[in-house]
Amino acid sequence: MTVLSPAVGVEAPRRAWLADLPVLAVAVVWGGSYLAAKGITTTHTVIAVLVLRFALVLPVLVVAGWARLRALSPAQLRGAGGLGLVLGGIFLLETYGVVHTSATNAGLIISLTMIFTPLAEAAVRKQAPSAGFLGAAALSVVGVVLLTQGAGFTAPSPGDLLILGAALARTLHVLLMARIEAVQDADSLSLTTVQLGAAVLVFAVLAAVPGTGATPWAAAADFGPAQWAGLAFLSVFCTLFAFFVQMWAVRRTSPSRVSLLLGTEPLWAAVAGIAVGGEEPGLLGYAGALLVLAGTAWGRRAVMSSAP
Repeated sequence: MTVLSPAVGVEAPRRAWLADLPVLAVAVVWGGSYLAAKGITTTHTVIAVLVLRFALVLPVLVVAGWARLRALSPAQLRGAGGLGLVLGGIFLLETYGVVHTSATNAGLIISLTMIFTPLAEAAVRKQAPSAGFLGAAALSVVGVVLLTQGAGFTAPSPGDLLILGAALARTLHVLLMARIEAVQDADSLSLTTVQLGAAVLVFAVLAAVPGTGATPWAAAADFGPAQWAGLAFLSVFCTLFAFFVQMWAVRRTSPSRVSLLLGTEPLWAAVAGIAVGGEEPGLLGYAGALLVLAGTAWGRRAVMSSAP
């Protein structure tokens, strides 16, 4: 009977890795999303592309979660709608930002959310972060400074600053999700659907304002096969696939394991920007990228080790 023990010991890690692989795939496609967005978007089409990206997937989410959507209370709808307005701001900052900077910079700067969020939580709770986390934060900040100075020491580009603003907005979004009581027990699919619906409403209103760029219909009419492929990648893989994999994974592995795997997103953003996009950060940029990756990884471990 004891001969079965090794098989059991091997099978458990194997099952864990089978659950890990789809989550890692999400991190990879998220990392590639910055290059994809940069490839199909111009300053004139940012809002139009955002309308198209999320309007394509929203009906699928509504149909998949219709029964649970109808069960949301008015307070939950208001809370999720408010979060959706913040989410819309995040996507606007990210997308305008990636138009004006490299995909590598965008993916690595946005990873500062992993540093900003625990710092903001510590400030709200009036608890000092650990020395290890502060060291990780300092390392990440130095890395971003070097990353944005790949061609020599100059002022950060407007795109870099917009992405930094998006990282701060992401932090605000996380804090609000934790502090708005009405959404605490809301179904995750319903919460996501209402948030995306509110964000799409923001984009649609902006698209109707004269002078905000091309309309979604005009942008779609100008798309060629490459642009449609990029939009499909953003809509299907970076939104639908990513959301449903996360829902599936947290039921089969631990939230901490999912978080660690998704935390590799900036690494894949750098790989996509440099290897696929042909971006050249320069010597300072490479050094900065390594420091950002090291700092955010160190920061995640510091937060997890200090968690109760």
